[in-house]
Amino acid sequence: MKKNVEIRKAERQDVPLLLEFIRGIAKYGKMENEVVASPNVLEQEMFDEHRAEAVFVVVDGREVGFALYFYNFSTFIGHSGLYLEDLFVWPEERGKGYGKALLLHLVKIANEHHCGRMEWMSLDWNKPANDFYRSLGAVPIDDCTVFRLDAAAMERLSK
Repeated sequence: MKKNVEIRKAERQDVPLLLEFIRGIAKYGKMENEVVASPNVLEQEMFDEHRAEAVFVVVDGREVGFALYFYNFSTFIGHSGLYLEDLFVWPEERGKGYGKALLLHLVKIANEHHCGRMEWMSLDWNKPANDFYRSLGAVPIDDCTVFRLDAAAMERLSK
């Protein structure tokens, strides 16, 4: 039986579903305790302030994966880029091409917006994801280290 697969943009009423996917990716990464996002914050940041966007892959009417992204800017290439924050497909739906469909959809969006590149971060231990990204032609940037200031550190520095 052929499945009906589509990609659709997240809308304001999808905030609870977005949070469900965010918790799913956090659980997969063993980082559940780091999720502090609330429905109100997601709604404000994504749909009032337009700081991020998301799309779902929908199979036979059921959302089975999502990708959340935003735009950044590269001074070196002089163009904006699309930064993929999260890409997640429910474990029971993996290996069916849904993650690839999401990523290719984002490539299309990046091209439509004349982005000079797409970037994302992937955890070193996540071999299936890293192998998947490499199979698409993505290359890891081995000579960089990601640094982070969390809210507490920023507060401390601002005093």
